[in-house]
Amino acid sequence: MKAPIRRRWRLALAASDAVLILVGFALAYWLRYDTDLIQAVDESNYVEFSAYYGAAALLLVSLLTAYKIEGLYDQRRGASWLDSVYTIFSGTVVGIAALIIWFFSSRPLAVSRLMLVYAAAIIIILLALSRLVESSLRYALHRRGIATDRLLIVGAGELGRAIMRNVVAQPELGYQIMGFVDDAPDTTGAAIGRFPWLGPVAKVGHILREAQIDDVIVTLPWYSRDLITHVLQICEAQGVRARIVPDMFQLRLNQVHLDSINGIPLIGVRETNIRGWNRAVKRALDVGLAVLALILASPLMALVALAIKLDSPGPILLRQTRVGLNGKLFTVYKFRSMRIGADKELSRLQAQNEAQGPIFKMRNDPRRTRVGRFIRKTSLDELPQFLNVLKGDMSLVGPRPPIPTEVEKYDDWHRRRLEVSPGITGLWQVSGRSHLTFDEMVMLDLYYAENWSLALDLKILLRTIPTVLLGTGAY
Repeated sequence: MKAPIRRRWRLALAASDAVLILVGFALAYWLRYDTDLIQAVDESNYVEFSAYYGAAALLLVSLLTAYKIEGLYDQRRGASWLDSVYTIFSGTVVGIAALIIWFFSSRPLAVSRLMLVYAAAIIIILLALSRLVESSLRYALHRRGIATDRLLIVGAGELGRAIMRNVVAQPELGYQIMGFVDDAPDTTGAAIGRFPWLGPVAKVGHILREAQIDDVIVTLPWYSRDLITHVLQICEAQGVRARIVPDMFQLRLNQVHLDSINGIPLIGVRETNIRGWNRAVKRALDVGLAVLALILASPLMALVALAIKLDSPGPILLRQTRVGLNGKLFTVYKFRSMRIGADKELSRLQAQNEAQGPIFKMRNDPRRTRVGRFIRKTSLDELPQFLNVLKGDMSLVGPRPPIPTEVEKYDDWHRRRLEVSPGITGLWQVSGRSHLTFDEMVMLDLYYAENWSLALDLKILLRTIPTVLLGTGAY
């Protein structure tokens, strides 16, 4: 978000928190004195709510101060909802504790400690829910390009593309990449996905003014020290925030491991995530869920097979050679969605290809059968791929398995997506599917490979459900 919008957003959050703190305090009073939830209240120890006006004001000031100190309103990029909940929890505990100490050292008139415990629990719940709504709203705005920061990337090497794929994979960061500048011959004049080449590095000053850039991320190699300094000076002169990504001698960022000995920093290299124990855990998840899916989907698969057989002549299953982990060839299974001889018709349809890069996509492909149009739209054609998962050729989550002719057209950086087992679903499938360019698909695949975790797999699987049900980007 731009600075003025960011300030107004923080003020709105603080105002919302103030209202919810007072609401939580009122609910705590109701639980303490009107419900007899834990400790009964009789007329002798009943206290009117008006007696707590001062305590409510002190609680409000105490909690807002604690939240400010804990950094709740700092709007850190990439901070998750759980990060906000932890900050709310710690700030509430600190604020309530400070209030309790002050109350019972000054001996104020009739203040219930149990009520303050109620207030702490309710306020944490209310503010956590409010942050869930706020993060969902911010995510929706950022996905639509609203309230985002206009970002320029200086350098389109491996680190520059790493920044691009992280931004594509995480729209909640609030960046809109306007393009990149680079002097390297292999990037000059060529776009990367939707991100255009805006010119050589020497044009940075002009681009900052013309494109109204908010942020600059410099990813030039370490030996371009003088050029990096020049770019930073230009950004400072124009009031644009600039940051540098150290290339660590061309190591991938996810491979860098930091440690220290008595304060002396040590930099080492660590293995990629999907290895050893992590690979075993991922494989166990694949097998377990694939068996469950085949059992539950077997009646539906039988109906799809019958519909294909009645609709058009030819086999029920399509067996096609695909490229898997480390370039190994395997046979993928899918329900047939096209008429016999569809591959031979591809050459005459190339002019109508709607996809960028070495893949073919056509929204109204005439080769599809009536049943094929339906099962492609609903992704039912991919159900037999659970057999590929059981065989170990594929995973539930991973990059789309390409055909050999596509791989032959890959650039060098595209081939890194083959370092991970292909999957039935993946990050790009739940981030736009056919609406993405090929370069953006590869960026998302590489982001997945570099940032794999069991939680990320589960997140993608859960996001696949509404994507498939709504048919988003499928054709």
